[in-house]
Amino acid sequence: MTTNDIRTKFLDFFKSKNHSIIASDSLVPKDDPTVLFTTAGMQQFKPQFLGHIDGFTRAATCQKCLRTDDLDVVGQTDFHHTFFEMLGNFSFGDYFKKDAIHWAWEFLTGELKLPKEKLWVSVYQEDTEAYGIWANEIKVPKERIVKLGDKSNFWPSNARLNGPNGPCGPCSEIFFDYGINPNCPKAHACDPDCSCGRFSEVWNLVFTQFNRKEGGVLEPLPAKNIDTGMGLERLAAVVQGKKTNYEIDLFMPIREAISSNKILVSVSGKEDLVIADHIRAIVFAIADGVIPSNKERGSVVRKLINKSANLILNRTNIKKPCLYKLAPSVIETMKKEYPELESKKEEIMTYIRKTEEAFILVCEKYAPEFRQQIEKAKNNEERGELYFEFYDTYGLPITTMIDTVENAGLRITSQDHEESFKYFTKLLEEQKKRSRAGSKMTGDVFTDAGIKLDVPKTEFLGYNDLEADGVVLKFLNESCKVKIVLNRTPFYAASGGQVGDT
Repeated sequence: MTTNDIRTKFLDFFKSKNHSIIASDSLVPKDDPTVLFTTAGMQQFKPQFLGHIDGFTRAATCQKCLRTDDLDVVGQTDFHHTFFEMLGNFSFGDYFKKDAIHWAWEFLTGELKLPKEKLWVSVYQEDTEAYGIWANEIKVPKERIVKLGDKSNFWPSNARLNGPNGPCGPCSEIFFDYGINPNCPKAHACDPDCSCGRFSEVWNLVFTQFNRKEGGVLEPLPAKNIDTGMGLERLAAVVQGKKTNYEIDLFMPIREAISSNKILVSVSGKEDLVIADHIRAIVFAIADGVIPSNKERGSVVRKLINKSANLILNRTNIKKPCLYKLAPSVIETMKKEYPELESKKEEIMTYIRKTEEAFILVCEKYAPEFRQQIEKAKNNEERGELYFEFYDTYGLPITTMIDTVENAGLRITSQDHEESFKYFTKLLEEQKKRSRAGSKMTGDVFTDAGIKLDVPKTEFLGYNDLEADGVVLKFLNESCKVKIVLNRTPFYAASGGQVGDT
C-alpha cells in the first residue's frame, strides 16, 4: 500500500463518518502570529476549538507541517523530520472519547489491516473512562494498556502541573510494536514509554475536556473536543513493513537521486538521511512562499539549505551547488497530492541554487583563514573571539566552523569547546544589545537634513501600509543621479543599516 493510498483511505474513512474533509493549510499560518510555521493539524481549527463553529463540527485533514525543535535528531532517529504530513480527525463539541477510540481502532485494524496483537495503547493514569473503553469495549489485553503520567499523556505536556492556563486534557496514544530490542536494558519489560525504538507512536488522541485555571484547577469544559494527530510517514513505515520512515516510498526516490548524483554519490549513512529530510522541507517551504533570507521563516529555510550544503561540501570537497538538483525528485514524488509544486519547480530550484552559491562562496573565502587562526589560538577566549568574528563579520556558519575545527584534527576537548562557545555567546549577546540600542530612533525619520526644498515634509506611512499612492513634489537631476520627493510614502529612509526601497 503506497503512502498516497494510506492518505486517501484515511480521508475517505472519516468522510464516511460525516467529517468535512478540509484541505491542508499553508506552512505559513494565516492570521496566527504566535508561530512561524504550521506545526500541527489543529492549528487551522483554533477558531473552532475556541467555540466559533462555522458550518461543521467534524473535520479531517492531511496537514503539511514543519518543525525545527527536533532538528538535532533528524537523521539520528528512525522517525523525526523537519517536514512531515499529519493525518487528523477533529470534533468541536460533537463526538468524544468513545467514538474517537472506536474509529481509530477500526481504521487501523479494519482499513489498514494492522495485526491487533502488535498494537499497544497508553492512557493518562487518571483517565478511567478511556481505560475502560480500551479494555472493555475494544478488548485490548490489559497487559498492552499502559498508564502514564502528566508528561507523556496529558496535553499540553505537564499542563495540569505547570500550565499554561486554558483548554487541556488527557490523551491516549496508539503504538506499533516492532518486537523486542535485544539492546534494550529493559528487554522483555519494555513498554511504550521506553525510547529504545521497539515501539513507534502511530496515533495520538487528545481529549480536550478541561479549562486549566490558576492554581492548577481543572474546570470541565461545556463543549468537549477531539484533536488527533497521526504522522503519515510513521504510519506508512508500519504499513509497508519498514523499520524507518526513510525506507518508505516517499523517501526512496529522493535517496536514489542522492546516490545516483555523481557529486553526491559519496554522501551516505546519516548524511544521506539528513539531506533527504531537509530537501523536502526546503521545497515545500519555498513553494508556500518562504524565501531563503536572514530573517524569521526565511532564516530557517536558509539554515536548512546551508546545513545540507555544508554536509555535501565537507564530504565531497566539490565547490559547486548540487542540492538544488534534488528538488525534482521531491516534486515528482509529491506532485499528485500537491500539484502546485510542479508549477513552481524552476522558482524553487533557483532559490536553492542561489543560496547554495552564496554559502559556498563564504566557505571558500573564509574557512581556510578561520582554520589557520583557530590553530594559533592560545585559549578558549581567543577561540570564542574567532568564532564571533568570523560569524558576525564574514557570515561563516557556526556548523562550518565546528566542522573546520574537527576536520583540522585539533586536540580540543569537549569542555574547551563548551567554554569557547560560552564566550562566543556572550559576545554575540553584547553585539545584539549594541545593535538594539543603536537602532532606536531619536528623531523624525524624514528630517530634511538642512536641504531647502521648499516643499511640505513627506508623510511616512510605512508603519501601517506597505504600498501607497503619492504625488511627486520635487524632481532633482544631479548629474547621473535622479531624485524625487514625494508627499507621502511607505518607504523607510536608508539609515542605520536599512537598504533603501526601489
